[in-house]
Amino acid sequence: MNTADAKRILETALICSTQPLPVRELRVLFDDELGADTIKALLVELQDDWTQRGLELTSVASGWRFQSRPEMREHLDRLHPEKPPRYTRAVLETLAIIAYRQPVTRGDMEDIRGVTINSLILKQLEDRNWIEVIGHRETVGRPALYATTRQFLDDLGLASIDQLPLIEPPASQATALPGFAEALRPAPASENPDPVSVSVQARAESQTGSETAAAPAVTDPRAAAAGDGTSILPNPASGRNPP
Repeated sequence: MNTADAKRILETALICSTQPLPVRELRVLFDDELGADTIKALLVELQDDWTQRGLELTSVASGWRFQSRPEMREHLDRLHPEKPPRYTRAVLETLAIIAYRQPVTRGDMEDIRGVTINSLILKQLEDRNWIEVIGHRETVGRPALYATTRQFLDDLGLASIDQLPLIEPPASQATALPGFAEALRPAPASENPDPVSVSVQARAESQTGSETAAAPAVTDPRAAAAGDGTSILPNPASGRNPP
């Protein structure tokens, strides 16, 4: 099989797929006659072939996919003028903590935020398939450890957690959440007419009930040792790479 035919087969499979395809699945197209390195080289060539088009071939956590380019968003949004989901500051802060400090327990999150975290916040993020429980810390009560999912990375158009936008020290955190939320609004995938899009409200909704300031117990000494207890966006280098 020549290179042109192989690229045409890969191109067709990726365009028709509703989900990103990993290299191991793409090899099945050729009955495993082509090695992983050959497939990756062909994918890079396909990326170059689509450089001047409205779609781009990109690698995300779950595999390879075609998606619309960011500059096409304004035009595509006119086909689906629905307002994007709006998330409270509490939800975005919690997601940011998990993304940059994973794996973390609920107690870690409460210690960093300085307030009790409503269970509905974690459920909302779990229902969105952005976070998941990956284990339990071996301490009193064996609290659940939360981390981000491959779906979270796919929705951001990232291949690994290390590609999250860099966050400045606490002095710059006042403007960090809007940038983080904007990162959660990826370019719509060509096969998905209703892509994930997130925006931050101009003013954070007032916190009531369990979101009122409290003095939560520190369940993990690592959280207390992290420095400023109000710092919600630590060094991203501490993030967990996806499996």
